Amino acid sequence: MSAADQDLDRFLLFLAARRSPRTVDAYRRDLAALGTSRGGPAAAATVEELERWVAEMRAAGLAASTIARRTSAARSYFRHLGLVGVREDNPAAALAVPKRTRRLPRALSPGETERLIDAATGSSPRTLRDRALVELLYGAGLRVSEAVGLEKGAVDLDARIVRALGKGAKERLVPLGRPAAEAVRRYLALGRPHLDRRYRPELFLNARGGPLTRAGAFLILRKLAEKAGLEPTRVHPHLLRHSFATHLLEGGADLRSVQEMLGHADLGTTERYTHISDSRRREVYFRAHPHAQRKTSRPRGDRT
Repeated sequence: MSAADQDLDRFLLFLAARRSPRTVDAYRRDLAALGTSRGGPAAAATVEELERWVAEMRAAGLAASTIARRTSAARSYFRHLGLVGVREDNPAAALAVPKRTRRLPRALSPGETERLIDAATGSSPRTLRDRALVELLYGAGLRVSEAVGLEKGAVDLDARIVRALGKGAKERLVPLGRPAAEAVRRYLALGRPHLDRRYRPELFLNARGGPLTRAGAFLILRKLAEKAGLEPTRVHPHLLRHSFATHLLEGGADLRSVQEMLGHADLGTTERYTHISDSRRREVYFRAHPHAQRKTSRPRGDRT
């Protein structure tokens, strides 16, 4: 193994102590792409080679988010090489990071949401679980990790409040509507006892009695979407969180309250949903208002 390869391995080991395995794998792939581009170890790249690499990615039509991620990986790598004394210069220091396009989150319409919820109708333990899951994801705007991480006691059915543990282990209380509370009540009484073979503390269990996973929640929603006549690949847990926020704002909720219910640290993150609400209101206006649809023409004699 060359010294440059060893430097890369040391960097990835250093990274593994601070980041998730998935992040480390992404850095490994991105730096390998740089090595492939220059035909040698990434550690020896020059400023010109890095600029050519970025130009090649743009010419290949890669998404701005992909280019930004790869560029960021290179900058982190060369910063590390400078700190440990392998390189005296940092060829990536002046490398421009492409701006990521901020996509507006999509949302289901209220009617589509009801169809998705109604697709989970039945009396089997798993159907009762699926109904409770969808109602909680939409009714409380939970992240999928928060939903599958809930324990039985996290939902106060009498007070209709969910105690969610969000990012950074920050706890928040989210009010719950009557339909969602009733769905959870029925699941706890009639569904979960048939799934709980291992005396697990988690609220949502899979068919084998273990805790429901993120992947399991995604699969449940895809099946329900197909049953409801929605596009399965479009429907995922976070879409219900987007719909929760959008429908609240469309209904007149103030931005600060929605921010607290979503558990956003930055109000700017919540403000994205106001653009969806404005866009949807415009669509409704132009579709429904007579003067928005009517084509006006100037009278022939009027030339002023």
